[in-house]
Amino acid sequence: MKKVSIFVDVQNIYYTTKQQFNCNFDYNKFWKTITHDREVVTAIAYTTNRGDPKQIQFQNILRAIGFEVKLKPFISRADGSSKGDWDVGITIDIMENVDKADIIVLASGDGDFDILIKRIRDLYNKDTEVYGVSELTANSLKNVTSTFYPINDSLLLK
Repeated sequence: MKKVSIFVDVQNIYYTTKQQFNCNFDYNKFWKTITHDREVVTAIAYTTNRGDPKQIQFQNILRAIGFEVKLKPFISRADGSSKGDWDVGITIDIMENVDKADIIVLASGDGDFDILIKRIRDLYNKDTEVYGVSELTANSLKNVTSTFYPINDSLLLK
């Protein structure tokens, strides 16, 4: 049985599925898909914390599924923009867990991860799987991963 480590960029998945499909991502179906006939050694979902009761409920659902949930404070700037970026944290966690798994799964369409995925494949000879909304996932990320899985109706809450 292959060992899998799973890393989810929750903000990226939320906003891209909302933009493209006007739906939410189905984390239960995703979990069932990526863990079938595999041993989960790491599963982390990265999100922001606003202290909102609905958001806390969602975080608890992720925990119940099997994810460790890492939170970063949501920062709202004076100019109206916001910040809640987990790119460095996700990268560090993937690098710290790369030796534990045969397959690294990343749910994100963020092209900033292309260098990381390429490095994992080149240095560690690991299979990588990237899940993202195809139209909103960087081509550079799609091109470096072992397998790209487009998020479609099968992974959406209807």
